[in-house]
Amino acid sequence: MSHAPQRKEKDCLNCGTIVQGKYCQHCGQANVEPKESFWHMLTHFFNDITHFDGSFFTTAKDLLFKPGFLSKEYMKGRRVRYLHPIRLYVFTSAIFFLLFFAFFVSGESIMTNVDQPVTLEERNNYISKLEAELKKDDGNKWLKERIAFAKDTSHTLLNTDLMKTSKTNGLQISFSDNDYKTFAAYDSAQQLKPAAERDGWINRRLSMIEIRMNQKMAENPKVAVKKFVEIVLHRLPYMLLISLPFFALILKLVYWRRKQFYYADHGVFTIHLYVFTFLVLLLILALQKAENNFHWNFAGTIASVIIFLLFFYMYAAMLRFYEQSKLKTFFKFILVNILAFAMMLILFVIIIFFSAATF
Repeated sequence: MSHAPQRKEKDCLNCGTIVQGKYCQHCGQANVEPKESFWHMLTHFFNDITHFDGSFFTTAKDLLFKPGFLSKEYMKGRRVRYLHPIRLYVFTSAIFFLLFFAFFVSGESIMTNVDQPVTLEERNNYISKLEAELKKDDGNKWLKERIAFAKDTSHTLLNTDLMKTSKTNGLQISFSDNDYKTFAAYDSAQQLKPAAERDGWINRRLSMIEIRMNQKMAENPKVAVKKFVEIVLHRLPYMLLISLPFFALILKLVYWRRKQFYYADHGVFTIHLYVFTFLVLLLILALQKAENNFHWNFAGTIASVIIFLLFFYMYAAMLRFYEQSKLKTFFKFILVNILAFAMMLILFVIIIFFSAATF
């Protein structure tokens, strides 16, 4: 609702109709002064997105404290009091990823872990891996030097050292069994093979991606990894958006006997679950940041408890929305989570490969 002062004139500025009240009965535009302050413009924009004049708080309250209730109300047609699910998802996800990239996670923050010292177990596993490679190539001077370097406890072994292999003496990305440094070397090797033994389109594409990435790794490993991580992170919003209809499909398949639930009903339930997850993840990230910055150990404990509450919320939402017994809902809850994890893993792998292809 607009809070701008009402015009004394009664002609609608939009269509010219003589207005009887505050709003034009013909086109619906408010008969208010067209000049507005920046603050009024900003609040009007926020109101348009959230229906801030009541429905936003009502939606948030019922979403947070009544698992599954909001989805059930929408299914029953009681929708005026609440934000539309799609509007709610767009607004919440935008806020989540804005704060996520601004305060919590970035390629730079992730790369700070690369220079951290490794544990004794990680050092021993790294040595064992190099010694296994040396058995296949006992004359490899570089491997012998790396083993001696790793066994020398007078210096600190870093995570970056664990990424070094005998292939490139640096960070190595491997999607295939090939070990070519340039596109020309790969093409030459392919030409020497019989046509039937050459790589197909998929293997050829993977080899090209591998060569291009390793060339960039050789130039500046830390910058290359940072850039790649940022590319993957900024594709996470798309991955979650794509996962929405698939998660709804999982629910549709799990509850396929419940004919009263249409695919759109499962979609609304999924959106509300995702929105709640965004809000909870923001709280968890804030607690973890507080633990790291202020050394509040209790914050990490609270964050761990909230993670379990997230799963409890999903179970409670399924119990209320689908109205089945607690035992049957529990087994379906487990099945949905297993299928959802597999789906998310597949989508994440696709995002990784797509990011690598455009790196």
